[in-house]
Amino acid sequence: MSDADSGGNGRVYDPDADHAFPDDRVNAVLSYLDDDEEVTAYLEAQNVNPVTRKKYNDHGTKHIGIVRNRALCLYDLLKGEGVEFNGALEQGLDEADEAVIVALAATLHDIGHVVHRDEHPYYSIPLAADLLDRLIPDLGYYDTAETVRLKGEVLHAILCHHTEEDPLTLEAGVVRVADALDMERGRSRIPYERGGRGINTVSSQAIKGVSLEPGDDRVVLVEITMSNAAGVYQVDNLLKAKLQDSGLEDKIKIVALNVPDETDRIVERIEL
Repeated sequence: MSDADSGGNGRVYDPDADHAFPDDRVNAVLSYLDDDEEVTAYLEAQNVNPVTRKKYNDHGTKHIGIVRNRALCLYDLLKGEGVEFNGALEQGLDEADEAVIVALAATLHDIGHVVHRDEHPYYSIPLAADLLDRLIPDLGYYDTAETVRLKGEVLHAILCHHTEEDPLTLEAGVVRVADALDMERGRSRIPYERGGRGINTVSSQAIKGVSLEPGDDRVVLVEITMSNAAGVYQVDNLLKAKLQDSGLEDKIKIVALNVPDETDRIVERIEL
């Protein structure tokens, strides 16, 4: 999968850059996933129900690329500040497997959309489980016990991107928050052009940019620029909901700004 996002500011994971974690394993996994025909087919097919049939925001290949990029960038920023992750550790897996869990879960978290948009995280679990039964052994890093443990951690992170379920690991928390960080206007372009005017579509159209960088009073600063106050819905109702109970509440600061050259100044700045 080519980068579905562009630019710096914690937006795109670069496999060739220096990272605050062992990255050889996750880089091999990313290359493997990009070349897998079945994974590619799912990422394309899972967009039909939300976009074509329900006129909802993008949940296909582009969305997955953005979420995966931002999940790995967020993970890297947290690791760079010494944040200790517990998912792989508590299963007796390697530190290198933390990023593998994040990458696999970010890639497969929305495949349940091929069944239905509604309650899709619960459909994602059996579909992802079947895929992981093939994918993990093919990677060549894991014995049977490690395969079972890694699979469980990936499925946990997939399930907990849904706000009805609380993450028990920081790996799952990263995937959950990263899912909400795909909020910019490009995500809602197709439903908007087709006449969709639901709150998710309209509010996404108001978001101009999202950046991740090291923070001052928190580990990570997420800065969001909006063209008008409709974007507050994306920040307050969606991102805030994903951050809550993620395990990362005290590590991430969110700042949303209305850009100064726009006329709608109902909300100039909010902080969460």
